Amino acid sequence: MKILSALLSAAAALAFVGCAPKEKPAAPAPAAAKAPAATAGPRVIEIETNDTTFMMKFSVKTIEAAPGEELRVVFTNKSALPKAAMGHNLIFLQKGTDMDEFIPAAALYKDTTGVAPEMESKVIAHTKVLGPSEKEELVFKAPAEPGDYDYICSFPGHYLTGMKGLLTVKAK
Repeated sequence: MKILSALLSAAAALAFVGCAPKEKPAAPAPAAAKAPAATAGPRVIEIETNDTTFMMKFSVKTIEAAPGEELRVVFTNKSALPKAAMGHNLIFLQKGTDMDEFIPAAALYKDTTGVAPEMESKVIAHTKVLGPSEKEELVFKAPAEPGDYDYICSFPGHYLTGMKGLLTVKAK
């Protein structure tokens, strides 16, 4: 009986030791989390125009950018009217461009770009004149010099009726 009692005591002790919490081996130190790769590329700005809600206006009237910031502007003419009657373009102009000089010269090019060749030096970036449901993208860098830069539609009569906006370049 003593042997049986000793065996039972030993079995109970082993069972108790088996239930005791075990020390976990030290976990390896976590690897440093890698920062997600920076997505290179320009900031996207979408600008539209159409025949109803904002006819003769751009859907975006102001854009703020840092000097030299790369921009990708997606311009869509949602008009249903024929290009000859209601074409639209988007022209970003150098600071201080004289509109009384630029707009009349552009009128002669309403079927193509809306930019007179002698005025190209006044242009930062521009689309061609778009017809109904056409889209064009511009990728360019904002000017390095802080200030206000106009963007316009040069199709005859459109700038004068309010189809314009302002790109404001300012250091952050």
